[in-house]
Amino acid sequence: MTEVQKNSSTRFLTEDAPQRLTFSPVAPGISRAVANNASLMTYHGTNTYLIETADGDFLLDPGPVEDEAHLELLCEAIAPRGAGILITHHHIDHSGLLGLLKKRSGLPVYASEHYAGDILIADKLLKEGDVVAGLEVVFTPGHASDHICFSRGDVLFSGDHVMAWNSSIVRGPDGNMKAYVDSLSRLLARSEPLYLPGHGPALPDPHPYVERLLGNRVRRENDIFAMLQRVGETTIQEIARVLYNKSDPYLVWAAEANVEAHLHKLRDEGKVRQNGDNWRSV
Repeated sequence: MTEVQKNSSTRFLTEDAPQRLTFSPVAPGISRAVANNASLMTYHGTNTYLIETADGDFLLDPGPVEDEAHLELLCEAIAPRGAGILITHHHIDHSGLLGLLKKRSGLPVYASEHYAGDILIADKLLKEGDVVAGLEVVFTPGHASDHICFSRGDVLFSGDHVMAWNSSIVRGPDGNMKAYVDSLSRLLARSEPLYLPGHGPALPDPHPYVERLLGNRVRRENDIFAMLQRVGETTIQEIARVLYNKSDPYLVWAAEANVEAHLHKLRDEGKVRQNGDNWRSV
């Protein structure tokens, strides 16, 4: 694994671009390969984990369908002791290779009982508290309605719910800000000392970081509500422009998605009202 540096202004973690087409150890019995789908939304790419268990080896989140070379790596890695394929959520950068990998390997697919993907039907549907080869299922909706984490006790595979390099996008209708905030709070009641996320570097000592993520969401929501009280009626686009001040189109899109998710939460709580494209406080 590459050396991790800490960004003091954002408190996010960064890492050098990883070597492609290889698995590198990140924790005892766990290796990581990074798919070749780097972008502003995926950092260096999607992390696929090879997890050694007493019941055989499992692959977690195969990655995007366009990375054929990554598929070959996964098929080779899982061949000796393959036991199954785990999915944190249905987003295509995590599940795109799922159908091809299952066809090539013949291994069963494990996903949330709320799985929202349309690539294939999972063989095993998982609910909160289920255990797969020593990995406990932790239901963490918010970023996606079907998002689950997997806990080995000493490690939490946190998917896109908690990532060290950036905060997660919450975009409706599948994403839900109230569920996301509640899921962050649930993780604070857990004790895993290391998170392995769906993109970017590992996150040691995760509790202070999760507390900051939660605090940032609360502050952002307060800022949105205060702006509505101040200006009266305005649009999602104007709120995002004022509060996020992004120029890159992808980052503008992400900011607007998060603002909309916060507004939906505030609307469900009876604090704001929608009037066409405009929103106002109640």
